Amino acid sequence: MEIKNWTYEEFPAFDEPVEGAAFLETTGNEQSILYLNDVVYATMDGIELTLQILIPTSRNNPYIPEAQQQNFALPCCVFVKGSAWMKQNVYINLCDVAKVAERGYVCAIVQYRHSLQAPFPAQAVDTRNAIRYLRKNAAKYGIDPARMIVAGGSSGGHTAMWAGMRHNDDTEENIYPGISGEVSGIINYYGSVTVMLEASNPSTPNYKLPDSPEGMEMGCVNLREREDLARALSVEENIDENTIIPPVLIFHGTKDRIVNTRQSVVLYEKLKACRKDAALYLLKGADHGGAEFWTKEVIDIADKFIKDCIAK
Repeated sequence: MEIKNWTYEEFPAFDEPVEGAAFLETTGNEQSILYLNDVVYATMDGIELTLQILIPTSRNNPYIPEAQQQNFALPCCVFVKGSAWMKQNVYINLCDVAKVAERGYVCAIVQYRHSLQAPFPAQAVDTRNAIRYLRKNAAKYGIDPARMIVAGGSSGGHTAMWAGMRHNDDTEENIYPGISGEVSGIINYYGSVTVMLEASNPSTPNYKLPDSPEGMEMGCVNLREREDLARALSVEENIDENTIIPPVLIFHGTKDRIVNTRQSVVLYEKLKACRKDAALYLLKGADHGGAEFWTKEVIDIADKFIKDCIAK
């Protein structure tokens, strides 16, 4: 065989019979997921913020790392990891998010400035800038910039909701002027979306006090005494019939000990009352997160929701 820089098409296939061996058919469309770690999308207040990017790749549509233009353009799902708005572990759910990427989506997990680095709404501001970075670099990562959604769990669900509602493209919060941070849909997994309930967080003894997660998120203030700030933080308090918001899909467990299930019910009911496109799925017996939220049934529902959103 000649030694040269063979193209795939030119290279001769091995087809000699081998006793005891079996040949398996392939199509070239078999898919694996490539992981790009710690991709810097912004520097805010001197803090480098990164994305974990998962890209479907196949023989027929390979991801080429050095290319500035891939030969595919897939929808993109931007995930915000929950952390009680504190420092995130953006790596811990990579395998779960990869299950979504396997459906044919580029997925990116967002690191945001946590609450002790910058108070609300910094987390939503960062997420929208992450969306803009991905949209600006869509060709490089094989993304269709017109087909993007945002998702998040727990405090990340709160951030995802605000990222879909905070229409700040024409403000100084946009570090990529001319690039939109808008999305086609929002998926909220057991989001910590309101502090207006008496037991929004039933396992938080210092609920709404300055050293609570929600207190720190608002600048270490006592939200029991600052109803104005509590309302400013709570998603449903900032939605009315005039609010521009893409379709919302909500998942929540019925035995969530960290974020009261009623938080999602309140948000869902407010969205419906304001004639917004919303769906709520309650997972019987599920606690705060866990494997129940990454089953084939749940991913099927999310997959259909995404397809419906990006088709509009």
